[in-house]
Amino acid sequence: MQEQNYKVDFFIGIILVVGLFIGQSFAYAIGLGLSALFDQDISESGGFNIFMYCATMLTPVLFFDLLVVRKEKKKLNFDFSTKPFRVYLLIFPMMFGMMLVADYTTQLIPTEGGILGPIYELYTKEFAKLLKDPVALVIMTVIFAPILEEILFRGIIMKGMINNKVAPVTAIIVSALIFGAVHFNPWQFAGAFLLGLVLGLVYYKTKSLLMPILLHAFNNLLSALMMMYSDSETFSGLFNVNKELLLVAGVVIFAIPFYFFAIHKNIIYKD
Repeated sequence: MQEQNYKVDFFIGIILVVGLFIGQSFAYAIGLGLSALFDQDISESGGFNIFMYCATMLTPVLFFDLLVVRKEKKKLNFDFSTKPFRVYLLIFPMMFGMMLVADYTTQLIPTEGGILGPIYELYTKEFAKLLKDPVALVIMTVIFAPILEEILFRGIIMKGMINNKVAPVTAIIVSALIFGAVHFNPWQFAGAFLLGLVLGLVYYKTKSLLMPILLHAFNNLLSALMMMYSDSETFSGLFNVNKELLLVAGVVIFAIPFYFFAIHKNIIYKD
């Protein structure tokens, strides 16, 4: 299905931010009410975490649909078309290479002392809560997160900026910055920003939102499996190799498919 030419400007950006916080506040209020009703804290349950995440991410999308798209008598829709197999052979290695680069970059951010120490402690506690229900963790991070986040950050924000005559490179970078910022901690911000650059590039080149959704799910699946079945938080720890060596490997793994995907003129994105 062909996408509508939605546009995103500063005012619409405000609507999306307000929607994000209203959705989160609404879900939080529901959690408090249910906890009081049943006389137990439900905030750590897997089901409530899924509900809170979906409410937070869906609300800005609904705000955009109701206040912008329908106001212009259009329908909110996106292109989820598949692509030739050669495209998948390029984008998945490219994504994995950037995952290795992001892994190294994240390790450069201190986790002790000063302001970052308490933030990191809170960050690890929140992830520990998610690990209490592995099924809910996988459902939220591998299914809901890739779909909802790619619709919002690539399908609406990035594409809307391009439709509003923002340079594609600028739109990709800005959407990746916002994508990193909404993770609300410096470690995920660094990784999400770098991965967001790849997701934005792939969406811009293929015009299909399905492609970044699959890549996002791939990244989150590997991260979830590491959290559930490994004591290591990093690929270098998991593979027991020097992190600088893994960085070099990541750059090479990323650069080769990137050249054929984004620079070489013979790549065809459609059958």
